[in-house]
Amino acid sequence: MHKTAIFEGITIMGSSTIRQTLMSWHVADYFPVGLFGSVMGLTGLAVSWRLAHELYGTPSIIPVVLGWLAVIDFVCVAGAYGLKLITAPEAVRTEFYHPVSGNLFGTIPVSLLLLPIVLARIALRLAQIMWVTGAIIMVIFALIIVNRWMSDRQQVEHATPAWIIPVVGMLDIPIALPTLSLPPMHGVMMLGLAVGMFFALPLFTLIFSRLLFEAPMPDALLPSLMILLAPFAVGFSAYVATSGQVDLFAEGLYALTLFIFAVLMGRMRHLATCCPFRVSWWAVSFPLAATSIAALRFEGAHSSQISRGIAEFILFVTTIVIGGLLVRTVVGVLRGDLRTLSS
Repeated sequence: MHKTAIFEGITIMGSSTIRQTLMSWHVADYFPVGLFGSVMGLTGLAVSWRLAHELYGTPSIIPVVLGWLAVIDFVCVAGAYGLKLITAPEAVRTEFYHPVSGNLFGTIPVSLLLLPIVLARIALRLAQIMWVTGAIIMVIFALIIVNRWMSDRQQVEHATPAWIIPVVGMLDIPIALPTLSLPPMHGVMMLGLAVGMFFALPLFTLIFSRLLFEAPMPDALLPSLMILLAPFAVGFSAYVATSGQVDLFAEGLYALTLFIFAVLMGRMRHLATCCPFRVSWWAVSFPLAATSIAALRFEGAHSSQISRGIAEFILFVTTIVIGGLLVRTVVGVLRGDLRTLSS
């Protein structure tokens, strides 16, 4: 009994010491869930450059390096947010139930749905497990958010582009499936495509109406405007992955993507001067990457000088923007400015 008591005391002291050590790492309490958007952006850029390699013979090392950067980024971000969950659970709870930032939790399952595209060639089993996990979490999260919207009265000023992520994120379910060597899952692909496209219409209309008739969004939220590209750009890739062809409907989605891209690029050109850099700027990365992927896939199906020029231009813009975001974020982290950048 005496030895048992000693061992129990050591265990309690050890657990206390570990918890105190974890609590001393204050970086976790302010770490934003939205930084998973950087994983989405880097993964999308890797896929874009893989398509560029297949179409134009660009160096194959580029998508490989970008893919590994996305994997490393996911491990770091997931580790940091896991630490936040352990040491500051109330902060996580507050973030989850926030009417705006709560929607950004959808970036976690979306990251799990996209990373298998770059992992499939080097770790197929891991990619399969990751995709299945991401698909299950995505469906559950979409159900939770839709139920939340229907259960409580929502405020119009909270209708920001981030609302698109939880349910329209279902469109990401079909995208990786053709590369994963899983049994046929046409029904699952149709579920993601149908739910994502159905909710894209009212959500886009609601957010667009809020932009027209309500007070302008705060400068800090301006980068999220680029999320309005996602229903059309991701919808194009999801539809092509499900149907296996670039038909008239896919062409219509691509045309809408280019139109919204032109509108938003005109709005976003002053972003660098309107507000200080924050990690929330990563919201522009994945919509741009998804647009680049759509342009390259369209070019592969309907090649012409015009379509090639558009695809190359969007890939160039996407690479410059995401490269700038990556450099600025790394510099900020090395300077110890993560708390400021997360505000």
